Amino acid sequence: SGQLASGERLGGERDLAEHYAVSRTTLRAALDALETMGAVRRAPGRTGGTFVAARKVERDLTSLAGLPAYLRRQGFSADARVLSTATIEADAETAEALAIPVGALVLEIVRVRLADGEPISLERAQFPAGRFAGLLDNSLGGSLYELLQSEYAVKPGEAVERIQIVGAGAMEAKVLEVRRSTPLVAIIRTAWDRDGKPFEHSHDLFRSDRVQIVVRTPAGSDSPAGIASSIEIVG
Repeated sequence: SGQLASGERLGGERDLAEHYAVSRTTLRAALDALETMGAVRRAPGRTGGTFVAARKVERDLTSLAGLPAYLRRQGFSADARVLSTATIEADAETAEALAIPVGALVLEIVRVRLADGEPISLERAQFPAGRFAGLLDNSLGGSLYELLQSEYAVKPGEAVERIQIVGAGAMEAKVLEVRRSTPLVAIIRTAWDRDGKPFEHSHDLFRSDRVQIVVRTPAGSDSPAGIASSIEIVG
């Protein structure tokens, strides 16, 4: 209901069991279910206990928008730290995705995305250099999609996003503040404009302890086109 703040400690098991007039076995089963849902987190030890989990951010994969837009809609402050920018030659994967020759120049932007000041994802986005001259001279801390629309009149049309699970390397672990080899949710995305021209190829890494993948199927849907997907990021 939102009456308890994120990180707030619940009462002890004995007190909770007495308050709700249930056995401690029943209470533990309820807490197990809440933990599985992501509503609470539990920490062992004398200073541990059961705590209210951080609220979640839903990122709807059926609409093509930048992550900051999803965060702002749900009351999170959105920010980004630019780790690096470069003009590089397209490898085979990027060239195929962007419909350019292997070795053609692409603009690469590597950033860590933040929600309420906490890291939620590491993204590496690439764009064809010939189409977006001067892109790296802009401020890159906000939504790249909004920047592309305002400065280059790009109107996003559709995207294909492939989801994988990978282990965090040394750099990813440091940036995302997790242990090395921690599972990360990787999303590989290619986006096209409304004219059918690819304009972005990116690799995003989300902390697996802050991401839930949800699939929604509208009632009465008779075809795969009616299935919608979303990502919920635990803030």
